[in-house]
Amino acid sequence: MAKRFFLFGLGFSGRVIARNLTQAGWSVMGTTRSGEAVDCPGVEVLAFDRGHPLPPGCLTGVDAVLSSVPPDSQGDPVLDHMAESIRAAAPAWIGYLSTTGVYGDHGGAWVDEETAPHPNLDRSRRRLAAETGWRDLGAQIFRLAGIYGPGRSAVDTVREGQARRVVKPGQVFSRIHVEDIAAAVLASLDRPNAGAVYNLCDDDAAPPQEVIAYACALLGVEPPPEIAWEEAKATLSPMAQSFYADNKRVHNGKMKAELGVRLAYPSYREGLKSCL
Repeated sequence: MAKRFFLFGLGFSGRVIARNLTQAGWSVMGTTRSGEAVDCPGVEVLAFDRGHPLPPGCLTGVDAVLSSVPPDSQGDPVLDHMAESIRAAAPAWIGYLSTTGVYGDHGGAWVDEETAPHPNLDRSRRRLAAETGWRDLGAQIFRLAGIYGPGRSAVDTVREGQARRVVKPGQVFSRIHVEDIAAAVLASLDRPNAGAVYNLCDDDAAPPQEVIAYACALLGVEPPPEIAWEEAKATLSPMAQSFYADNKRVHNGKMKAELGVRLAYPSYREGLKSCL
């Protein structure tokens, strides 16, 4: 009988994780707010949000539980409504997808899993609070850098005519291709380590304008002109501005050493070529 995996949140990363799990022989159930089917062949989809908790017993017999559902202003909806059901199900493996945003700003310096979190943004503070609740359940915590992949990459931004090359001196971002996220989660299933924290990112923290220029080169189009940060921030939305609040390089050595992950896309260059 196939092992059973329950995934809260079939979003961009969740769908790729679910697809990789079904290909590896797992029986997968997952949630969306609507309960409508998504691009996940073979996955049983249920409705879940803060106003629509899952029925009792739906987690009985599951071998692994993962949440990619972000916290809201009230807290983590999965913990608030399903923590007792997860405890009762006692899966052998529990995981939670968090963010490297919990480290806050380090002026471009390196951070690793031993770096004390010091989030600057409200959404990152909520993530850190959720991490505590999930670690109390025995979860492995995966802190994800900027996620990209087919349909959600600099290549797509350029194709859609939305690309801008904003230059903030010294600013870099760490990234992770969605397929490498899935690879790390599946590797962790074979190496359960309750309460462990892993940074999931590639090897090449890079300035955002460099990534846009490379995407343009792949597409054979002229890159947009560089715009100084002081000029650009007046036209950026508060959400877009917030991405520039933190500046750090993220170490991924623990992911490689403990989970045995070999990145399929060690930098944005390989990743964007695959998106193309």
